[in-house]
Amino acid sequence: MRLDGLELRRIAMPLVAPFRTSFGTERERDVLLVRAVGADAEGWGECVAMSAPLYSSEHVDGAAEVIRRFFAPALAGADLDAWAVETRLEPFKGHPMAKAAVQTAVLDAVLRAAGLPLGGFLGAVRDRVPAGVSVGIMDSIPALLDAVAGYLDAGYLRIKLKIEPGWDVEPVRAVRERFGDAVLLQVDANTAYTLGDARQLARLDPFDLLLIEQPLPEDDVRGHAALARLIRTPICLDESIVSARAAADAIALGACSIVNIKPGRVGGYLEARRVHDVCAANGVAVWAGGMLETGLGRAANVTLAALPGFTLPGDTSASDRYYARDITPPFLLEAGHVAVPSGPGIGVAPIPDVLAEVTTDTSWIPLK
Repeated sequence: MRLDGLELRRIAMPLVAPFRTSFGTERERDVLLVRAVGADAEGWGECVAMSAPLYSSEHVDGAAEVIRRFFAPALAGADLDAWAVETRLEPFKGHPMAKAAVQTAVLDAVLRAAGLPLGGFLGAVRDRVPAGVSVGIMDSIPALLDAVAGYLDAGYLRIKLKIEPGWDVEPVRAVRERFGDAVLLQVDANTAYTLGDARQLARLDPFDLLLIEQPLPEDDVRGHAALARLIRTPICLDESIVSARAAADAIALGACSIVNIKPGRVGGYLEARRVHDVCAANGVAVWAGGMLETGLGRAANVTLAALPGFTLPGDTSASDRYYARDITPPFLLEAGHVAVPSGPGIGVAPIPDVLAEVTTDTSWIPLK
């Protein structure tokens, strides 16, 4: 497909409740959307970069700037599909979230023009996926227990607790004592610990957690391998897995036995599929992570989670977990699962009136 241009659209999405992790608190998402417009179809991509470079080095303003100054000119006048976008953007170092947004928008447009769903393109094998929920750091244990009770009552099949030093063993203990050992429970540290905290992290072993996610800094893969020898809880890597090669290296070093796949973190759904394949070849379980996406990003993530190697419930929550009103028709939780979109492309599109209401800025980049 030859594109007429790219639209960059900023939207402001208030969260239903503040979401606190070890690196900060989100109250509203400043989201960058990319719309790829061609003669036969248009497609959407969502950039998952945050307002500040806290989860990763990327941030929303920087993503918009690199797309405008560097990526768009590299795509101008070319016949494009997802692989062509990947090839043309490969010379630019870093910026995987910005790359993923552009690649997804083009992929969505090409698939819509062909009448093909993303699930068929990626190799999805399920029409619905089990849904987990991520629970942020709370002000108190009672508040945490109330939140977990609400999510379990809603039907979520797995609970993930965000942790940090000073908020780890006690909240996990409280959840286990209140809700029992049958609840699928895992924790996510978002790089908040060091290898010197191994003894403290080992105190989580008695609670039969599914995994502990990214306890150490993203560049400390050897530290994760050492930690894996010191604790019984399986280690899952998130921030450290920036590519299929990084996944292969981490697995070979014994740094993880589970991988969280986030397409934005690895540069798009093509590389996300490669990470999936590397993990499957090595017998490593994977699950789909989330970045507080709107329905556009959620649609593609839910589809990714329908691939055969995704054997654990991911952060594939219903829309109302984060937003009172989404920009697409909402994803609903039904018997603990979320349906995989079946329409062409990513299978959903923004609701025009809602999109217009939350839009804070738009710009058009011609590519002809």
